[in-house]
Formats: sequence, structure tokens, C-alpha cells
Amino acid sequence: MSEEIKPVVNAEAADVEKQEQTIPAEEVKTPVEEVVDLGKKTLAELSELFQRLKESEDRMKRSKEAEALKSAFYKRLSKEKADAGEDATVEEPDDNTPADDATVPLQSGPVSPFAAIEAGFKSLYMDYKKERADYNREQDAQREENLQKKQAIIEELKALVEEPGEMKDAFPKFRDIQNRWREVGPVPQQNFRDINDTYQLYVTKFYDLVDINRELRDLDFKKNLEAKTAFCERAEALSADEDVVEAFKELQKLHEQWKDLGPVAKEYRDAIWERFRAATAVINKRYQAHFEGLKSQQQDNLEAKTALCEEVEAIAAKEITSSAEWNALSKKIEEIQAKWRTIGFATRKENQKVYERFRAACDKFFERKRASFTEFKDSMNENLQKKMAIIEEAESLKDSTDWKATTERLIELQKQWKEIGAVPRKKSEQIWKRFRAACDAFFTARDNRPDGQGSLSGNLAAKKALIEEIKAYVPDPEKDADAYKEFSQKWNAIGFVPFKEKEAIQAAYRAALDEKFPGMGRGGRRERGGNASRGERRPLSEVDRLKEAFGKLQQEIQTYENNIGFFGMSKGAEKLKAQMQERIDAAKAKLEELKAQIRAKEAEEQE
Repeated sequence: MSEEIKPVVNAEAADVEKQEQTIPAEEVKTPVEEVVDLGKKTLAELSELFQRLKESEDRMKRSKEAEALKSAFYKRLSKEKADAGEDATVEEPDDNTPADDATVPLQSGPVSPFAAIEAGFKSLYMDYKKERADYNREQDAQREENLQKKQAIIEELKALVEEPGEMKDAFPKFRDIQNRWREVGPVPQQNFRDINDTYQLYVTKFYDLVDINRELRDLDFKKNLEAKTAFCERAEALSADEDVVEAFKELQKLHEQWKDLGPVAKEYRDAIWERFRAATAVINKRYQAHFEGLKSQQQDNLEAKTALCEEVEAIAAKEITSSAEWNALSKKIEEIQAKWRTIGFATRKENQKVYERFRAACDKFFERKRASFTEFKDSMNENLQKKMAIIEEAESLKDSTDWKATTERLIELQKQWKEIGAVPRKKSEQIWKRFRAACDAFFTARDNRPDGQGSLSGNLAAKKALIEEIKAYVPDPEKDADAYKEFSQKWNAIGFVPFKEKEAIQAAYRAALDEKFPGMGRGGRRERGGNASRGERRPLSEVDRLKEAFGKLQQEIQTYENNIGFFGMSKGAEKLKAQMQERIDAAKAKLEELKAQIRAKEAEEQE
């Protein structure tokens, strides 16, 4: 019976088995990408990892890890050079690169900041490659030497089988041959099967064809049975090992050692072999199931990562109009990236592709964000220039004594200021204080001028005079609109009156306007029925009455808000501002009540 097992595994497991046949068991390392994601490492970190590998005692057994580090380094180098606006082409050393070529080609123009990093890594890699080549040559030479030693041992065994002589002399020679055979190291892979088959052939002939001393033969059979029983027990223990891959590797070593042992007594040969084969079958089945499960999990990971790619791509293509939305989506992208890191590897074929797709989508979003914020920054700088122009004009007017015209112009500048968008945060408070100071300087001077016309009582007298002017106005349909606007502008240009007179003078003003300009709304436009003569004015409906009150209240709020910013710094100004703000808040609340009443009445009229 041939004591040999050939595990039956799937295609992926078979590929692993093939690799293990060409690489000594002690050299098989866990793939580097299962230990650390090299794609996240910087150039410096990759160089440091390679330096550590090069200095490690088992460096010659880690060639796959070295190649993975090299590939990751040059991929990262190409990416960072492209990001920096340089030519992304890199010359990655390979098996055709001379071992002593550790330099980076000279470039015309400014020296790239990546040149020293690339040269350092390439020097490390070429040193390692040269050392690895020397090591491989030594290993190949040693295997060839081992092959010659085993061939010589086989010739000794062959001669012993053909001319055994006295068994008391032949058996010690046979034992010596067996011991020396086990001490010889591995041979070239292509010679392994033939050399072992030949050796086993002559070992079997020695036992079966030579009439040796029964006692010595039985003792040898017993020792072989004990050794093979121990191998069976070890294989059975491996069948329950949680680390399926390591168990499979250990099983291969047991098979190699099994082949080196001699036979057992004929009555035990089939049983011991069946026991060993049964344990092997269990491990092979678990090994195959492990790779099938790994493949399924990797496919699930690929689908999960593809879904995250699609989510980021949708965000990256979205129309975004505000900085708040940019920031919210940035946080969302960061959450998706955190989720990505919790998902395991996809299939070896697709893992790098899906990562590059995800990275490209993230890069696209953040590139758009950077461009948007650059544009917004430019807009804020433009707004800053506009407000600086307003400040300069306000400062040029602060000492003016043309009270009426300057008041109107400063109010207009205040309106323009509010319409201009945001400016850089560090300048916002500074320029506002400067603009406010210019306005305060003028209005303080106006309200405190020696002739008394700028005082609160003077303003009250001015407003009373304007009311009399309104009362004296003779209505004219062609001129009413312009006259209305002119009266409104004059009224707004006059400063504040004593607080206790505010309500009364405002009511008198509104009454005068209503009398001369019935139905006239904001902006100098007549509302429904506004073209009728004073005596023919149609009674207002409830909705019209509410709308008229709504318009008046809006105008009052606008007046309050326009003027509150121009209180001087005189004693009691802060108290007046607080009182005025209370009135603005109350008026706005009343405005909302009127709005609700208008909607309700309009709904009733439509029923």
C-alpha cells in the first residue's frame, strides 16, 4: 500500500497548497495585508516598516512582506507626487533592476522633495534584494548538496539490500543509514518525490526481502508503530484546532515525517494508515470549508464597501449651497469612513479596486469643498472692500453740518451695509465699530448742535411742523404718490422726540397722512379704493382694515430698526435703546397676530 495522501481542496486552497510546496513551512507568513492596511501608511512609515523588516532575524523568510511594502511605497509615492503637481511616474525596481542600482534618476529643474525619500527607500530595498539573492543562492546550493548526499545514501542502502551479508552486521548499518537520511536537509522541490520514493522502495526491500533477525525486526516495527500512532494522535488533535490554516500546515509536516519512517508489522499497516488518513480527511474538509467561508465573507465585505462607495459618490455629486451643509456632509463622510474601517477585506482581486473607488469619491467631495470655501473666501474679501468703501464715505460725512442731506445719506449707507454679505470673521467686529463710530459722531453732533434744533424737543417741533405741512397739502392724483414719499422721507430723517411724546406725535402723523392720502400703502401706492375722492371713499372690509394695520405696523418696525442704530453715546442712550427694542419686539409679535387674522378672514371670504 502506498502511504500517501493528496488533500482534495477547492481551487483557492489548492493554490495555497501549491505555494506551500515551493516555500518551506517556516517561511509561510500571514499575508501582510491581513496584519496592517499598508494603503493608510505614509511614505515615512512604510520606509520605517521596511527598515525593521531588513533588520529582523527572519528577514530572509519574509520576501512576500518586503514586496508588499515596496508596492505600497511606490503606489503612495505616485499618489503624493500627483497631489503635489509633479509627474506621478515612478520607476519601481523589479527583478530586472541591477542589485547595485540604488539611485533616483536626476531631474531637470528644481529638486523634488520626494527624491531623498525615494532614494532612501530604494537603497534599503536594493540592499535587501542583494542579500535575499545571496541567501537564495546559498539555499539552492545547500539543497543541491543535500540531494547529492541523499543520492549517496540511497546508493549505500541499495548496496546493503543487494548484499546484506550477516544481519547482525547489516542491521546497524541500516539504522545508521536511516539516521543520516533524517539529518540531511531539504532537496530541490522538483527532486523531492523521486528521491523519497526511491528511498522508500529500498527501505521496504530491506525489510521484506531480507531474512533479518526476527527480534530486531519486531523491535523496529514496534518503534515505527509507536511513532506513527503518535502522528495519528497529533493529526486527530489538529482536526479540532481553531486555527484551520496552521493545522493544515502542521499536517503537511506530519506527512513528510511519516514518509521518513519505516513500515510497521503487516497486521497493523492498513489500520494505522486508515487512522492517519481519516484524521487528514477531517482537516482537509475543514480547510476547504474555511476558504469557502472566507470567500463568502469577502464577497459580503465587497458588497458592503460598494454600497458605501455609492453613498459617498452621491454626496460628492450633490448640489451644496451653504457652508453649514458642507460641514454637515463632511461629518457624514467622516462617519462613512469610520464605518468603512470596520469592514474586513474584500476578495484579493477586488479589494484594491473598491478602495481606490472609495478614496476617489472622498477626494472628489473634499476637493469640491475646498474650491467652494475658496470661492466663499473671495466673496467675503469682496464684501470687505465694499464695506470699507462705505466706512470711508461715512467718515467723510461725520463732520458735515448739512444735517438733512447727511442724515438721509447715512441712513442709505446703513441700508447698503445690511444688504452686503458676510466678511472675514476677524474683520467683522472691527469694521462695524469703525462704521458705527462715524455714524455716532454725526448724529451726536446733529442732536446736540447749539441752535437746539438737533435736540429731542427740536425734533418734536420739526415733526409738528411737518404734520402741519401735510395738513396744508392740496391733494392732486398725479402728485400724491411723490408727495407721500417725500413726506415719509422727511419724517424718517428727523431724529427722536421725547419718549412720552412718541405715541401722540406718531398718531398725529398717521392721521394727517390718512386724511390727505386715503388708501395710500407703503411705497406711495394706493390700495383698493385709493383713487376715490375723499368723500367717495369706499368703506374698508375687515380684511382690508387688517392689511392696512399690518402695513402701518411694518413701516413702524422698519423706522424703529433704521433709527435704533443711530442713538448717540449720550447719557441715557442705552436705556432708550432697551425701551425701543422692547417696542420692536412687541410690534413684531403683533405683526404675527395680524398675519394670522388676515389668513383666517380670507379663508372665511372664500367659503
